[in-house]
This record gives sequence, C-alpha cells and structure tokens, in this order.
Amino acid sequence: MLENYVNYLNFLQNKLNKFFEKQKPYISCKKGCGMCCKNAQFPFTQIEAAYLLSGAKNLSEELSEQVMANIRKIQQDKKEFKGETFNYDCPFLINNECCVYEYRGIICRSFGLLTVYENGKSRVPFCCFQGYNYSNVLDEATKTISAEKYKASGIEQEPLAFNISYKFLIDEAFEKGFNFKFGEVKPLIDWFDEAETK
Repeated sequence: MLENYVNYLNFLQNKLNKFFEKQKPYISCKKGCGMCCKNAQFPFTQIEAAYLLSGAKNLSEELSEQVMANIRKIQQDKKEFKGETFNYDCPFLINNECCVYEYRGIICRSFGLLTVYENGKSRVPFCCFQGYNYSNVLDEATKTISAEKYKASGIEQEPLAFNISYKFLIDEAFEKGFNFKFGEVKPLIDWFDEAETK
C-alpha cells in the first residue's frame, strides 16, 4: 500500500513542481520560512500519517526527542483548550524547518499556490496576508488577486489558480488509479493521540 501511495506522491509532486514553476514570480517560499507549518490543524489521511511515521523512524535520537517533546506539549495544550478550533504548530517543525520533509503530507506539498475550489472560487494562501506568496498582486480589501496590481507589476505570467484543494487531492479516483486507500482524515496530532491509546 505504501509503495502505491509513494507512486501517487511522485505523480502529484511532479504536477505541483510545474505549477510552482509557472507561478514563480508570485512565490516566496524558501527553506527556513515555516509559515505554512504554524497555527493550523494539518489534515492527514491514515496513509499519509503512516508514511510520515515511517520517515520519522529515520530521525536521529536528538531530533526524535525534540519531536516527541513537541507532541506532548501540543497534546497538553489540546487538553486545556476551551475554544472551538484547536490550532498548533506542526511537531515536526524544528528550527523553522521540516525534519521529515520528504515524508510530509499532501496539504504541506500543495500549500502556497492559489487554489480553486468546487464552487469555482479561488483562495489565496494565508501567507499572502503576511507579505509572502501572491502578496505582490493582492487586493487587501477584497482578499483577492487584483487585476490592476497584476497589470502594473509588469509580470508576464498571470496569477493562476489550480484545482489542488485537499478534498480533490484525496479523491477516490486517485485511490483507484494508484491502487491504495487514503483512509480516515484527522488532524495530524490526533493520529498520535490514537497511537497512544492502543
């Protein structure tokens, strides 16, 4: 199953690399940013979680201890949380870098591009509002891409939205095409909660 999932990831990554290259004038992603790894829920399917954990087994003892300390802190914060939506920093983010980058989830791979959803509307990545991806063509009032700013930018390649919503990328059509099952979807931290109760 994992081998087939890796085949899917390779297919997906190849597509995403082309999308990111096409949108290069608008992308400011770089190693050490970590913006996309903070203050979120990080949806992971069962097979994504299994693949991530298989990569985590290769970490050094020191990194493993750091990750486990992060997980314990997040779990404690979650127990004490009183609000509706519990967000947290990814436990695998160490010194603003992903320590399991090659094994990261689908949401991690696709984040940063303009995304078009089922209703036909597109959404900018949230880092846009902190001055990162697509911020050079953002209309802050409407929270959308500004045609005027694009025209004034002198950039030849227009800003494009891609059909890369998480829901689409974990569609059963990909399961059938690559012969594997995604399984249940839960926030990343919940996979660790479950592992500890078994």
